[in-house]
Amino acid sequence: MSSRTPRASGHFRTGYAQQFALLQTRLETRSLFMFVVVLLAFPFLASAFYIDLASQVFLAAIGALALMLLTGYAGQISLGHAGLLCAGAFTTGILAQELHAPFWITVPAATLVGALLGVVFGLPSLRLRGLYLAVSTLALHFVVVYLGGEYESKRGFSTGITLDAPTIGGWTIYGGKVWYFILLAGAALTLWICLNLLRGRTGRAWRAVHAHETVAAALGIHVAGQKLLAFVISSALTAMSGALFAYYRGFVSVEAFSLFLSIQYVAMIIIGGMGSLLGAILGAVFVTIFPYAIEAALMRLPDAQSYAGVLFAVNYAAFGVVMILFLLFEPLGLVGVWRRLQTYFLLWPFKHRPLERGRK
Repeated sequence: MSSRTPRASGHFRTGYAQQFALLQTRLETRSLFMFVVVLLAFPFLASAFYIDLASQVFLAAIGALALMLLTGYAGQISLGHAGLLCAGAFTTGILAQELHAPFWITVPAATLVGALLGVVFGLPSLRLRGLYLAVSTLALHFVVVYLGGEYESKRGFSTGITLDAPTIGGWTIYGGKVWYFILLAGAALTLWICLNLLRGRTGRAWRAVHAHETVAAALGIHVAGQKLLAFVISSALTAMSGALFAYYRGFVSVEAFSLFLSIQYVAMIIIGGMGSLLGAILGAVFVTIFPYAIEAALMRLPDAQSYAGVLFAVNYAAFGVVMILFLLFEPLGLVGVWRRLQTYFLLWPFKHRPLERGRK
């Protein structure tokens, strides 16, 4: 009989430090390392089109993570996401145009404006819920977009506000590869902030408020304060995304912040999977790439040029169909698909089979 000590099968935690560690297994550490390597090498291997597409994904991921904090975790509905993006972008554009403020001032200023608007967005949540709260945030979206349009018309910026390439320490931020790394850093920073918020007391309070406000109040949680905090943090991150969008595109116009943009961000967290930061990222990737995939599919059809005039309508219709299909057949979103794949490979070649009737 062997005298060797048997090894434990599986991954077991033996302390609280392991419980709260972001990376708990060697496989997770190695996978993250390989993923980071791929992200860093991507702009040196891909074409300009794919670099721009990846940059769009990073921008969308920042806004989707912010909305996931508010809706997926704190349980507060908002349809004013495009208005917050507009506020951040126009704050940046106005400061750069009127005061010639540098990059390191405009972006924090836009973030601060977003936080202040978050207080305004959040005040109705103290009295309103559900559909009524959604309508109140939608109304504020139209107010922000209206003010942006008025500024454009009064100043004579008929096609939008043009921004020069930002400069930091004498170094001009220009080119797709440079912006790729800046937006990647912005998305990584946002994810790090969200992870730390959710792993602490704030995240637990938001989950409690989302589950049941009365029980949360009975547990000593300041429900009104936590609601306002969720709106402030989410709005600040969203406005920061709008500021980065303004610099990345080089111009700001109200035409870029339609109601459909708010719906797209809501779709990101629904398609990705509510209550999951990974779901927000997967949803941002899916919703950003989806229109390009539809266009590529149409261009492969015979007589492809004839579809150019209806491409916008086809994108709208296909987007709506995909949202309905996810709501009906995959309510857990892409995160649910990912977890089932994980379970399949962890259990393969074994499968769960229901016990036959009568067997114990």
